[in-house]
This record gives sequence, structure tokens and C-alpha cells, in this order.
Amino acid sequence: MLLHIPEVLTHSQVTSMRGALDGAEWIDGRETVGPQGAQVKHNQQLADASPLRAQLGQTVLAALKRHALYHSATLPLRTLPPRFNRYADGEQYGLHIDGAVMALAGNAGQFRSDISCTLFLSDPGEYDGGELVINDTYGEHEVKLPGGDLIVYPSSSVHRVAPVTRGARIASFFWVQSLVRDDARRRILFDLDVAIQRLAQSPASDKDAVISLTGVYHNLLRQWAET
Repeated sequence: MLLHIPEVLTHSQVTSMRGALDGAEWIDGRETVGPQGAQVKHNQQLADASPLRAQLGQTVLAALKRHALYHSATLPLRTLPPRFNRYADGEQYGLHIDGAVMALAGNAGQFRSDISCTLFLSDPGEYDGGELVINDTYGEHEVKLPGGDLIVYPSSSVHRVAPVTRGARIASFFWVQSLVRDDARRRILFDLDVAIQRLAQSPASDKDAVISLTGVYHNLLRQWAET
């Protein structure tokens, strides 16, 4: 499921983050990928050990916890600490697919990537190019969102970041291991949840129907969830 989630961060949060990142020390983004990814990845990142990465990542995670649409869409079990990247001066990331299994920090085990997330921190007018281009069965989708908005998509998707030809594209990115690993099942649950919420908010809604549908939702989640 490809989904745009608006206003994960407020304008003031984005402005504060950008101020901190403007003075940050960036490293070569190829340091955090394998040999295949390094052939097509040309950008800058905050170092994994950077205190600023940890500080800003906590702000992102706290904002996600408060966002109901994000939880409905992703059903998060675990989330890798957010990273931060920068593209400028023609930098890009060629076609690639995210790793299926990632190592957790501190020898804490393995993590299955179900959902990839990009949180934009630059507004579209600040840079040219830099679109996140996601390929799926319906073709190519170009994504370029306002600062503070999030795009979520299956980690099984082939995708790329187009070259930035003016300005700088700054974003946070991270992965989610969902309670429901199958994307089609997550979509069913998401559509059902959205329908239940709309029905519940209608003054003329049938309350018994809302309770019944809520039961269906949780019984499906009970069958499909992995904890």
C-alpha cells in the first residue's frame, strides 16, 4: 500500500529540525549500504552514531506515536531508529530494493522490513528533482511532499530518488516491521478501519453495526497478527 500521511510533523518541528541539520556533519551515504547499493547510492547522511540523529529520531518517533492514520496504515510492531539524508548537486539513489532483513544495533537480533517510510523535511519549492519514484504493478509513482509529510510503501517495492539539480532535499527515512507482514492484508485492515471510523462519526450511524464491524476488524487482526 502506497499512502501519503500528511502533517506528521508540525511546521515548527520541521523548522527546528532544519535549523539543527543545516549545521550538521554529513557523511557519505554509501557507508550504510552493501556493495550492490553502494554502486547506485550517491547522497549524504548523518552518521548512525551521531547524537543529533538520536535526538531528532526521538522527535520523529514521538510524533508517529500520536498519529492515528500512521498506526492504522502500518500496524507497527517495531520501528528502526530514523535516519536522515541529504541530496544536492546532482546526487541521487538509483533503482534498488530495501533489504528484507536488517541487523538491530548492539547485537539485538534481526529486523524484518515490511514498510519503508520517507518523511520529507524540505518543501518541494526548495529543490528541483529529488522525486521518490516507486514502482509497483500500477507503474511508476513520483512522490514529492511538503515538509512534515510522510510516504509509506511496501519495502518490497523497487524505487529510486531522482537527481537533485537545484537546492537540497533533506528527509528522514526508516523501516517498520508490522504486526501484519502481508501488504494485501494490511490494506484490508486499513480500509476496514477507515470505514468504521467514518461510520462511527456519522450521527445517523447504526451503533450495533459499528460494534459488529469493529469485532470483525479485531478478529481479522487476531488471525493475521504476529507478535
